[in-house]
Amino acid sequence: MADIHPRERLFDAGPSLTVHDPLAELLGAGDGTWTYTFDDAVRLAGHACPTVAGAYVTAVQAVRRLYGGETCIRGELRITLHGAEESGANGPFSQVLTLLTGAAGRNGFQGLGGHYRRAGLLGFGAAAEGPLRCTFERMDTGAGVTLAYDPASISADPILAPAMQAVLKGAADAVTRARFRWAWRDRVERIVADGGESTVREVPAP
Repeated sequence: MADIHPRERLFDAGPSLTVHDPLAELLGAGDGTWTYTFDDAVRLAGHACPTVAGAYVTAVQAVRRLYGGETCIRGELRITLHGAEESGANGPFSQVLTLLTGAAGRNGFQGLGGHYRRAGLLGFGAAAEGPLRCTFERMDTGAGVTLAYDPASISADPILAPAMQAVLKGAADAVTRARFRWAWRDRVERIVADGGESTVREVPAP
């Protein structure tokens, strides 16, 4: 049967991320191979912003570095965000990483017959100075990488700051609100389209 409510594409630009989830395959969710786009992260978060975009492109860059041409196995990455769970953007960032990789905090899936456990694969470590940092480790090979995300190289249109101030004060007219919406989305689109090439870099593990 045709989908009578087809999903609207929210963002066209940016890389996709294909993963294979053995648990999903076992339990009949297709063959367990899924392709995520930035739209999936946006729907999870309920909005698009530089943090949501950053989590998405950081995951893409981590998978490229750790898997190369292989398909990432969802549920077999261990992730540490450096800093407290409630610090800065760590919370929203971690939620997007859980969506894409399956790595979950203590409240995650506990497993099935001793297999496919996701709980405890995502945690928070000692804070590191500078941009937001995450360490990704493959559980099958032990290979790991620490990445730092900093969107400063992709700056916002100068109109964004004053337009946002007016919007938040409730003093924005329709034109100002439209300008704010455009400028906000424009920066997010450019961060996603860049795919982490300019905003994500490999750094030494803390």
